[in-house]
Amino acid sequence: MSLIPDTICLFDVDGTLTKARQVITDDMYQFMMQMREKVMCGLVGGSDLEKIAEQLGGMEALMKFDYVFTENGLVSYKKGQLLNEEDILNYMGEEKLQTFINFALKYMSELKLPAKRGTFVEFRKGLINICPIGRSCSQQERDQFFAYDQVHHIRRKFVRTLEEKFSDSGLVFSIGGQISFDAFPKGWDKTYALQFVEKDYKTIHFFGDRTNKGGNDYEIFEDQRTIGHKVTSPDDTKAQLINLFDL
Repeated sequence: MSLIPDTICLFDVDGTLTKARQVITDDMYQFMMQMREKVMCGLVGGSDLEKIAEQLGGMEALMKFDYVFTENGLVSYKKGQLLNEEDILNYMGEEKLQTFINFALKYMSELKLPAKRGTFVEFRKGLINICPIGRSCSQQERDQFFAYDQVHHIRRKFVRTLEEKFSDSGLVFSIGGQISFDAFPKGWDKTYALQFVEKDYKTIHFFGDRTNKGGNDYEIFEDQRTIGHKVTSPDDTKAQLINLFDL
């Protein structure tokens, strides 16, 4: 089967190819491998390489995708080879970074939630991940927080506070997944990954679930360089691909 020319499909991970922070099903993974025989495929995730590899069934399985853009594309791979790497520490400097982290930790220390665990701030190459419940929570606690957040808007209020406090920092904020949100320099959202494919492909499809304003798929979904597809689950992603490419 020959590849569709000048076309690439980019995919969010959580809620698009997998359920939130869960491993891709064998059926979905095999379907995506069949997709690669039809069209070039890349992943654009907010998590770091290790977490995305865990969700896609290991590093070898992950690197079978043509492009892998982790941390919104700040760490990028093409055909399994490192393509680009940026570092938020170099951008902010230690003093500004600590001021931001200290404020975030103090804010979270005063939140009363259904549960609190550990790892509230996760420093990554391209962004800072803030998690009010703590990333070491169980799946049940994760689901509980997500439902609570839907009613009480814990993350949305937190982001508004940070936007006011650090209005001159050059940071922007994006809510993704069930339990956390990301802070990163303006322009370092998922559209950052497009610079590595826009010259080689005339048609760039993007599939994601958090496409509303404030979600971490919004900017790339709305970007004029992409054709955006909003999905509601991995099954919906599969159904839309079957319809789009006559599979």
